[in-house]
Amino acid sequence: MSKSYFDTDNNGHKPFELPGARPHYNPDRPGQVEHIFLDLSLDIPKQSYQGSCSIRLLPIRNGIDRLTLDAVNLNIESVQVEDVPQTFDYDGEQLFIQLAEATQIGKRLLIAIAYSVAKPQRGIYFIQPDKHYPNKPTQVWTQGEDEDSRFWFPCFDYPGQLSTSEIRVRVPNPLVAISNGELIDTTEDGDDKIYHWSQQQVHPTYLMTLAVGDFAEIRDEWMGKPVTYYVEKGREEDAKRSMGKTPRMIEFLSQKYGYPYPFPKYAQVCVDDFIFGGMENTSTTLLTDRCLLDERAALDNRNTESLVVHELAHQWFGDLVVIKHWSHAWIKEGMASYSEVMWTEQEYNLEEAAYYRLLEARRYISEDSSRYRRPMVTHVYREAIELYDRHIYEKGSCVYHMIRSQLGDELFWQAIQTFVQDNAHKTVETIDLLRAIEKATGHNLLFLFDQYVYRGGHPDFKVAYSWDGDAKLAKITVTQTQAAEGKNGSKDLFDLKIPIGFGYSQQEARSEELGVKNNSKLSTQNSKLKTFTVRVHEREQSFYFPLENKPQFISFDVENNYLKTVALEYPIAELKAQLESDPDPISRIYAAEALAKKGGLEATKALSASLKNDPLWGVRVEVAKQLAKINLDQAFDGLILGLKDKNAYVRRSVVEALAQIKTAESYKVVRGLLQKGDPSYYVEAAASRVIGAIASANLEEKPKEDKVLKQLKGILEEKAGWNEVVRSGAIAGLAEFKTSEAALNLLIEYTKLGVPQPLRLATIRALGKISGGQSPANLERILEKLTELVKETFFLTQVAVAAALGQMETPKAVGILRSLAEQTADGRVRRNAEEEISKVQKNIGSEKTLRQLREDFDQLKQQNQELRSRLENLEAKSK
Repeated sequence: MSKSYFDTDNNGHKPFELPGARPHYNPDRPGQVEHIFLDLSLDIPKQSYQGSCSIRLLPIRNGIDRLTLDAVNLNIESVQVEDVPQTFDYDGEQLFIQLAEATQIGKRLLIAIAYSVAKPQRGIYFIQPDKHYPNKPTQVWTQGEDEDSRFWFPCFDYPGQLSTSEIRVRVPNPLVAISNGELIDTTEDGDDKIYHWSQQQVHPTYLMTLAVGDFAEIRDEWMGKPVTYYVEKGREEDAKRSMGKTPRMIEFLSQKYGYPYPFPKYAQVCVDDFIFGGMENTSTTLLTDRCLLDERAALDNRNTESLVVHELAHQWFGDLVVIKHWSHAWIKEGMASYSEVMWTEQEYNLEEAAYYRLLEARRYISEDSSRYRRPMVTHVYREAIELYDRHIYEKGSCVYHMIRSQLGDELFWQAIQTFVQDNAHKTVETIDLLRAIEKATGHNLLFLFDQYVYRGGHPDFKVAYSWDGDAKLAKITVTQTQAAEGKNGSKDLFDLKIPIGFGYSQQEARSEELGVKNNSKLSTQNSKLKTFTVRVHEREQSFYFPLENKPQFISFDVENNYLKTVALEYPIAELKAQLESDPDPISRIYAAEALAKKGGLEATKALSASLKNDPLWGVRVEVAKQLAKINLDQAFDGLILGLKDKNAYVRRSVVEALAQIKTAESYKVVRGLLQKGDPSYYVEAAASRVIGAIASANLEEKPKEDKVLKQLKGILEEKAGWNEVVRSGAIAGLAEFKTSEAALNLLIEYTKLGVPQPLRLATIRALGKISGGQSPANLERILEKLTELVKETFFLTQVAVAAALGQMETPKAVGILRSLAEQTADGRVRRNAEEEISKVQKNIGSEKTLRQLREDFDQLKQQNQELRSRLENLEAKSK
């Protein structure tokens, strides 16, 4: 592997294209596939099946005498066209059919391929109990996206071909088979049952599916259409709790998209060992069974609700309107992700939706800054699955929101409805979305797409403010720090019209009229903004605004509609007023970040008040993170109050923040919380990790290591439960003890087969973390264990092994990662392994010297904090 490809490109971002990446185009079409019919018989114990695939093709041209189909590792037995055997070649990846008679336009061909498959590598998955996991259910399910359908049936496997489909499958009783469309027939045959499903609306091969299991079926409906949930028996209540809002979501999206739900039914099937969160197969979504919530998990887990609405949104964006090529996947993934925001707005409120958007933006920004920067539309890659990243999901969602804020609500939905109605049952590219917007609204948004879709990146703004009291002028200086200095015409600059608001609280304005000085607490409810829109297009620009009175706070990008990062450089008084009074939660969060950077007692008090009083839990979550960054004892006092917050998300954030404040006091607080317990699994999990983080730090009063290890071991022995969340927290806590052999021994126990899968995966990842301070002999044990684990073929295990190795600081980890990259069948794992190699190489270079410096620095910081806290107290008293 050449060094050069991990070198960063000139704007400081790693490139997306890895060696071997090349442009990908859809193949030439020999004709239109009209129908695909699979007739299969499963032999589940042998993980095999046999049957036939029939494809009806309407030729587009005369004289084609050879057809090329995708078919990987299938055993092709015979090929017939109109019942006449044909000669064929098969190289294990493609099936070449030599037609006895060349094609004629308008003369349909019925191609029938008899084939069998044993122990398939991808595409179709056989799940069954074994000696390590005797309680695993027996299931068979498929996963086609992106190009995996070719692993389970021969086909023209790219999204540009749409056809109707039919699946007839023989399964042993009492198993049920679920597929796309409608169930048109079931037949009993001895110990078997034959299910016959038919999908009458056209769709691409990657959305054809089959799910087989001994499921409980829960029936619901929307406008007379069946809405069904299939789960393992015994989990019916969890199914209703997790998926019960589906009919309301169908109603909501049907109205928003201006197109009633287009398929004959909507089924959601929760399957074991699923390799994604969910997959939107036409009319039959498959979901991971880990999304099923018990009562306690539902307290602070909206991920399931988001997942359900995301996959449902795909029934329109992706299934009804299909992308023509993978490079345009952002159209469907971005809208499915934006539908999570829309549903949050519908079901909760506008503020929560704004916070949800901020979290999506951050996930994309984190990938952009630490992994690579890329245009959202690109056809240069090694495998299409590499495109399924945060650029198309989260950034895609932010782009849809920017389109909405450019057009306004009414025109936005008009544009979306035009797009759906004009392209129903057809394929689309990005240009079709632009055309629909222009057709429906007259607006040309190419300027936005050029900046955010067809190139990588986003603006990083630094905003400074000052007030000239004599001239009554507010001066705002905006710098785009993503572009190098002196580069005014730089391609990295953005050209946007941004609203800037000057905030006044109503009380204050009224009091000034009456000549009264008002000190009562400001509130977000009674602030008004005076807003100006400015064009920001240079690296640095100053704007001057004549105002009657000095504003209390300044809101940059009112409503925060643009995807960006912002650093506010305002005086502390304006930041405090913004944190208290800005009606927009994202602006309040930006103010909290800026206050934490300023530090000091005044900022600490403002943040502590906000943690107590802000009306939105999302802001309180963020304020807790910021408080922990201030090295004053008073910050700790402010944080602790947050543990009483009614909202579990806030309590979790406070506990995680305490990991930054490594003192004897923070240790006592977390230990107390663990002993008492919390209604939320996630709060308990966070506390289990954090107690390890604090106890393993260089504290003056060091808690006894064996006492903490014993407590974590107790959690591992007693707290088995929903998705192993709490026990995985204890594993993360153990991994903090990087020099402890006892902690390592416990971890190695929990990597064994037979340990519940979520817990085992968490433990495998933890081996990387704990490796940092272990003795050479123990490091060898860890490497041996990972070398053994790397041989397992399950996708999630491979991802966990790669993550563990990427945290290590030894050249040996590189060798194991290389072997993983070479032998995996999964493009995502291959890419992960290669990216982790570069991390290890970086770790080896810098880690040793850094660690010593870090330890010295931590000690100094602790002493410094005590002195500063005393000083701030003295100053406060003297005032």
